[in-house]
Amino acid sequence: MTLQQEIVGNAMQMAVVNLHPGQTVYCEAGKFLFKTTNVTMETRLGGSGGGQSQGGGGGGGMGGMLRQAMGTAMQVGQRMLAGESLAFQYFSAQGGEGTVGFAGVLPGEMRALELNGTRAWFAEKDAFVAAESTVEFGIAFQGGRTGMSGGEGFILEKFTGHGTVIIAGAGNFIDLNPADFGGRIEVDTGCVVAFEEGIQYGVQRVGGLNRQGLMNAVFGGEGLSLATLEGNGRVILQSLTIESLANALKKAQGGDKQGPTGGLFSTHTG
Repeated sequence: MTLQQEIVGNAMQMAVVNLHPGQTVYCEAGKFLFKTTNVTMETRLGGSGGGQSQGGGGGGGMGGMLRQAMGTAMQVGQRMLAGESLAFQYFSAQGGEGTVGFAGVLPGEMRALELNGTRAWFAEKDAFVAAESTVEFGIAFQGGRTGMSGGEGFILEKFTGHGTVIIAGAGNFIDLNPADFGGRIEVDTGCVVAFEEGIQYGVQRVGGLNRQGLMNAVFGGEGLSLATLEGNGRVILQSLTIESLANALKKAQGGDKQGPTGGLFSTHTG
């Protein structure tokens, strides 16, 4: 059954989800806004979505309980390493249809992605808001060289299965396909919100180790790296990065931490 949802609002959007009896949606802790009284709420550690064992699956007895506990511990450990919330909140309608609302944590847009089981979606940390219980949430680690040089792209959220997943970002969204631009686009590493499986994500140095390359790094505001997205598939970018928002707020408070160059010499520490 397709998840009935509507994204409302402008500068700070929210998702209003209509649940049928027995239908379940889950969100990351801190993304819940409101619900009707016939919608139950349960907080769980670890497992999410289609891989969630509701009744001690994976075998009965002590062995099944041990495997389930180990699986939960591994998922919690992954989320701790990724800096994500350790818990999910699950919402189910009882005795009739119910309504529940969710939102992101920054002023910006939201988007509902429909998964059909053929392609996974990857998203930046903290982009996830909510999903149907038939959608599996996981953590994907970009390879060492790409991750270490890219910063923001090292740890990604991964969504598989069937159903609707709702994500949020900062500012406004734009949808692009690298195939429409010669097969490759280069963007600020903080502007990537999400992309389909099949898109190759990487990081490259801004220019060479020459005068212009150093000018780009020091005065261009991008530091030393740009994200690269290659292939044929959907990419969602955001117009506002968390770092630029943080720097703007600090500057407004009289404590500009970015420095006069705004690039390599930025003193922003996150």
